[in-house]
Amino acid sequence: MMKNYASENVFFHYFALTLHSDMRKITVSDEKLRQAATQGSDAFVGVFTDALLAAIDGTLTADNMCELNADQLTLIGWYWLHEEVMDGGFIQLIHNGYGPFFFRNPFAAAVAEWGLDDLSKLINKVRRLYFKYGKEIEADCSDDEFMSLFERYPDFDDADDTFVDKEELWTAKIAYYIDENIEKFAIIE
Repeated sequence: MMKNYASENVFFHYFALTLHSDMRKITVSDEKLRQAATQGSDAFVGVFTDALLAAIDGTLTADNMCELNADQLTLIGWYWLHEEVMDGGFIQLIHNGYGPFFFRNPFAAAVAEWGLDDLSKLINKVRRLYFKYGKEIEADCSDDEFMSLFERYPDFDDADDTFVDKEELWTAKIAYYIDENIEKFAIIE
């Protein structure tokens, strides 16, 4: 049975929560960063997502969310979006409880600020589907019932295909944005 992993509802208004907080110190080793840069965009972005996830023990809560800035939260969002959609599409993302993070917050606006206009448009397109079908998709269900969601909601197919087709380009753009704004993500030691 698929599990709703985002059971604690910490996703609402995540950008507003970062305005008046003591920021957590996130560090990345210069050597690790140099190695990752030679391995490509996935590895480069992975150094930062790994550091952020380690700093929050792999779980975003209302408490630790306030210790991260909007760019760090957006990068964690990209990580979840990438993992969920590449594994099981937007239906899996929504079923596993990530819908509010992406569709009830300004995630689309944040990635547009990073230069990912196509991703922003895709998130906004899926947002409409989320508000139309989200409650049914989020409901607890058996494995068979979960698999039937893909047949019941084919409206998500094009969005899933677009994400897979553009994932590599978007990862490269995210790597570029991080490289141009490293101080927003981590301290390099």
